[in-house]
Amino acid sequence: MARKTYTDQFKRDAIKLMTDQGYSLAKASKALGVSQGALSHWKKTLLPREQADLAAENAKLLKRVKELEMERDILKKAATYFAKESK
Repeated sequence: MARKTYTDQFKRDAIKLMTDQGYSLAKASKALGVSQGALSHWKKTLLPREQADLAAENAKLLKRVKELEMERDILKKAATYFAKESK
Protein backbone atom coordinates (compact mmCIF):
# COMPACT_ATOMS: atom_id res chain seq x y z
CA MET A 1 0.00 0.00 0.00
CA ALA A 2 1.36 3.39 -1.00
CA ARG A 3 1.99 5.90 1.74
CA LYS A 4 -0.21 8.97 1.43
CA THR A 5 1.55 12.33 1.41
CA TYR A 6 0.05 15.68 2.31
CA THR A 7 1.06 19.18 1.30
CA ASP A 8 2.38 21.63 3.88
CA GLN A 9 -0.71 23.77 3.27
CA PHE A 10 -2.98 20.84 4.10
CA LYS A 11 -1.00 20.21 7.28
CA ARG A 12 -1.21 23.88 8.30
CA ASP A 13 -4.96 23.88 7.65
CA ALA A 14 -5.35 20.71 9.71
CA ILE A 15 -3.49 22.35 12.61
CA LYS A 16 -5.70 25.44 12.29
CA LEU A 17 -8.77 23.24 12.76
CA MET A 18 -7.43 22.35 16.19
CA THR A 19 -5.89 25.69 17.19
CA ASP A 20 -8.30 28.19 15.64
CA GLN A 21 -11.54 26.23 15.29
CA GLY A 22 -11.26 24.35 18.58
CA TYR A 23 -11.46 20.85 17.10
CA SER A 24 -10.14 18.10 19.34
CA LEU A 25 -7.42 15.87 17.97
CA ALA A 26 -9.92 13.02 17.56
CA LYS A 27 -12.53 15.20 15.86
CA ALA A 28 -10.00 16.72 13.43
CA SER A 29 -8.60 13.28 12.70
CA LYS A 30 -12.04 11.91 11.88
CA ALA A 31 -13.05 14.96 9.81
CA LEU A 32 -9.89 14.87 7.71
CA GLY A 33 -9.37 11.13 7.49
CA VAL A 34 -5.87 11.46 8.93
CA SER A 35 -4.48 9.49 11.86
CA GLN A 36 -4.28 11.15 15.24
CA GLY A 37 -0.59 10.34 15.34
CA ALA A 38 0.03 12.22 12.09
CA LEU A 39 -1.92 15.25 13.30
CA SER A 40 -0.08 15.25 16.60
CA HIS A 41 3.26 15.03 14.80
CA TRP A 42 2.36 17.87 12.42
CA LYS A 43 1.30 20.04 15.34
CA LYS A 44 4.57 19.38 17.19
CA THR A 45 6.75 20.07 14.15
CA LEU A 46 4.94 22.70 12.09
CA LEU A 47 3.45 24.90 14.81
CA PRO A 48 6.78 25.94 16.39
CA ARG A 49 8.24 26.64 12.95
CA GLU A 50 5.26 28.82 12.00
CA GLN A 51 5.48 30.65 15.31
CA ALA A 52 9.18 31.31 14.70
CA ASP A 53 8.38 32.59 11.20
CA LEU A 54 5.71 34.90 12.62
CA ALA A 55 8.10 36.18 15.30
CA ALA A 56 10.73 36.94 12.65
CA GLU A 57 8.16 38.72 10.47
CA ASN A 58 6.92 40.67 13.49
CA ALA A 59 10.46 41.81 14.32
CA LYS A 60 10.99 42.89 10.72
CA LEU A 61 7.74 44.86 10.71
CA LEU A 62 8.54 46.53 14.04
CA LYS A 63 11.90 47.62 12.64
CA ARG A 64 10.17 49.07 9.57
CA VAL A 65 7.65 50.92 11.75
CA LYS A 66 10.50 52.53 13.71
CA GLU A 67 12.19 53.59 10.47
CA LEU A 68 8.96 55.11 9.16
CA GLU A 69 8.33 56.92 12.45
CA MET A 70 11.84 58.36 12.34
CA GLU A 71 11.32 59.52 8.74
CA ARG A 72 7.99 61.07 9.71
CA ASP A 73 9.58 62.93 12.61
CA ILE A 74 12.34 64.27 10.36
CA LEU A 75 9.77 65.46 7.81
CA LYS A 76 7.72 67.16 10.55
CA LYS A 77 10.81 69.02 11.75
CA ALA A 78 11.70 70.01 8.20
CA ALA A 79 8.15 71.24 7.54
CA THR A 80 8.23 73.30 10.74
CA TYR A 81 11.62 74.73 9.84
CA PHE A 82 10.57 75.71 6.33
CA ALA A 83 7.27 77.15 7.55
CA LYS A 84 9.20 79.46 9.89
CA GLU A 85 11.68 80.42 7.14
CA SER A 86 8.94 81.40 4.68
CA LYS A 87 7.41 83.97 7.09
